[in-house]
Amino acid sequence: MASLLQDRLTTDQDLLLMQEGMPMRKVRSKSWKKLRYFRLQNDGMTVWHARQARGSAKPSFSISDVETIRNGHDSELLRSLTEELPLEQGFTVVFHGRRSNLDLVANSVEEAQIWMRGLHLLVDLVTSMDHQERLDQWLSDWFQRGDKNQDGKMSFQEVQRLLHLMNVEMDQEYAFSLFQAADTSQSGTLEGEEFVEFYKALTKRAEVQELFESFSADGQKLTLLEFLDFLREEQKERDCTSELALELIDRYEPSDSGKLRHVLSMDGFLSYLCSKDGDIFNPACLPIYQDMTQPLNHYFICSSHNTYLVGDQLCGQSSVEGYIRALKRGCRCVEVDVWDGPSGEPVVYHGHTLTSRILFKDVVATVAQYAFQTSDYPVILSLETHCSWEQQQTMARHLTEILGEQLLSTTLDGVLPTQLPSPEELRRKILVKGKKLTLEEDLEYEEEEVEPGLEGEHESELALESQFETESEPEPQEQNLQIKDKKKKSKTILCPALSSLVIYLKSVSFRSFTHSKQHYHFYEISSFSETKAKRLIKEAGNEFVQHNTWQLSRVYPSGLRTDSSNYNPQELWNAGCQMVAMNMQTAGLEMDICDGHFRQNGGCGYVLKPDFLRDNQSSFHPERPISPFKAQTLLIQVISGQQLPKLNKTKEGSIVDPLVKVQIFGVRLDTARQETNYVENNGFNPYWGQTLCFRVLVPELAMLRFVVMDYDWKSRNDFIGQYTLPWSCMQQGYRHIHLLSKDGISLCPASIFVYICIREGLEGDES
Repeated sequence: MASLLQDRLTTDQDLLLMQEGMPMRKVRSKSWKKLRYFRLQNDGMTVWHARQARGSAKPSFSISDVETIRNGHDSELLRSLTEELPLEQGFTVVFHGRRSNLDLVANSVEEAQIWMRGLHLLVDLVTSMDHQERLDQWLSDWFQRGDKNQDGKMSFQEVQRLLHLMNVEMDQEYAFSLFQAADTSQSGTLEGEEFVEFYKALTKRAEVQELFESFSADGQKLTLLEFLDFLREEQKERDCTSELALELIDRYEPSDSGKLRHVLSMDGFLSYLCSKDGDIFNPACLPIYQDMTQPLNHYFICSSHNTYLVGDQLCGQSSVEGYIRALKRGCRCVEVDVWDGPSGEPVVYHGHTLTSRILFKDVVATVAQYAFQTSDYPVILSLETHCSWEQQQTMARHLTEILGEQLLSTTLDGVLPTQLPSPEELRRKILVKGKKLTLEEDLEYEEEEVEPGLEGEHESELALESQFETESEPEPQEQNLQIKDKKKKSKTILCPALSSLVIYLKSVSFRSFTHSKQHYHFYEISSFSETKAKRLIKEAGNEFVQHNTWQLSRVYPSGLRTDSSNYNPQELWNAGCQMVAMNMQTAGLEMDICDGHFRQNGGCGYVLKPDFLRDNQSSFHPERPISPFKAQTLLIQVISGQQLPKLNKTKEGSIVDPLVKVQIFGVRLDTARQETNYVENNGFNPYWGQTLCFRVLVPELAMLRFVVMDYDWKSRNDFIGQYTLPWSCMQQGYRHIHLLSKDGISLCPASIFVYICIREGLEGDES
């Protein structure tokens, strides 16, 4: 693929013009527009920019960091500048993770099209690379960086500098001997293929070679039967057949002669171990593999809080970009806080704060465009409506006109069923969650009574959080008086046109589990602040579990989290809460758990709950799980690491001292963490060889998080990379864990090599 890239760089007209460079305006805001000269580098993988045509250039972005390219009409920022800049000449570079978009305006429509077509082509080429091709490209990148004088050759001095950049501390004599061995032309420098050979010698995996030789009779190859033995004995692929083993040989053996003889060389064996088949995440869990025909309340649903925010909750920016990012990462429930806006148009923002505002109709149009790009399963619009009657009518009109056939506006079969429909039945439908008028027997509309902090959660969360949650709550009678008094002061009448769009997700206030059982219906949903939900789990965990077997629950972060930090969603999933809303703009441990949980099942945003969280007679209590008949013991041997990135790339002399931390998140009794020792001065190929042991009572709810840290004896250890996955999606045997950044972006080729063994029941520490 790297050669295909090089071929396109010399033949594709768009890419040739991009390599010559073009002036474009970089736009950051309405008042910040600067002319820059952008040029695609000869490696085809990086774009540099300069202030002047012949000025000194610096890196702007890497193609591997680009998620997609949008035209100017889809740019929120460029649309606000239509009077100054022509939209047809603009485009947006969208990056993976939380990096801000790059908005550019070319000098002509033709030049904008050249860059858009060229960037799309490059992104497609990079996306389709396999592990080996990515490794080749990575090597090419390092060669470019190490070749300081850009003459296509590397002296030993340049190689020494490169080793520091690549995070490895090496004995100078040993490094020089490898350099001389690779310098087959005896020129005193390394060129392309020579550098590749030097890298292979540098990265020789002794631990993999030893494993290979333990199954190979002659130490040179694995026969079909030997490879089959390895797959069954070590990889725990009990059902592996000769046909599957042949398929893997054909897929990973680099030599044609090896494929013909049905044998696997050392290179092929390593290629298999580094592949998706050798990954810790079971490939069978990557596509949609779960039953999608059960009621909505039987699933965990990927949910976002304050979706419109791309910053904090006090002064952050509101943007449709928040909805685009959430929907593209598989989120199926987005939140819309709607307030009266100027010129009769409702606006979306975080009420009573300094956050910026966006038009409600722009949010609806964005949801219509992006709702089903990642997943076909239903999207829920969680409406928090604070509008007047007139602007509620405008909201209803926008929802109906913009969403069209996508909007679910009647029950599926025209009559009210006895349970919620399934994700399968609701494919490509958008559902509205919100307040709904109650049609009394005398056909007069009455507004549903609501509690502060539940329906209008944001209106009250800042003012009432400490009163209702951090202090003791008032008695029910006293609280009801407060509610009625508050309602007398300001009562917003609900508009029937908006009310009629709420079909299966009618918001109701939660009073008690008994009250819900006696008075509520399956199509009604209650919202809980994290504080209230956690308290209910402690006080009535089993009742909460049973409640969530027949009715949906939504949990949202405390209003005190003004920095848009997150809680741990695992605690709420343990009780069967379906919609655990996260501040998706905020990276960290909590979002790693959320991302890892929803990585399974095609990343479709719906994960089927374990059977004991779907049984309305369930005796399960998340705080006190009993009968550990499914308990398991996990042994993890952390073997080695590969090409761990430097934390500070600008400090050439600094090399990491890596350690691996393994964390289990599940029910409280299962939550645990252990870590290896650190390896001094080696982020390139550290070896640990340590075994960690965990006992888990409820594996169906457990999540594993592997974190690589840089040891620092003076202060807290620094984060290098992580990978998080559900216990149920973990493969046993010798596996690679391909690390992700804080933003969830691949750190390829950084990985750790582990051996995983799961045993039934609880065992001692002996391994």
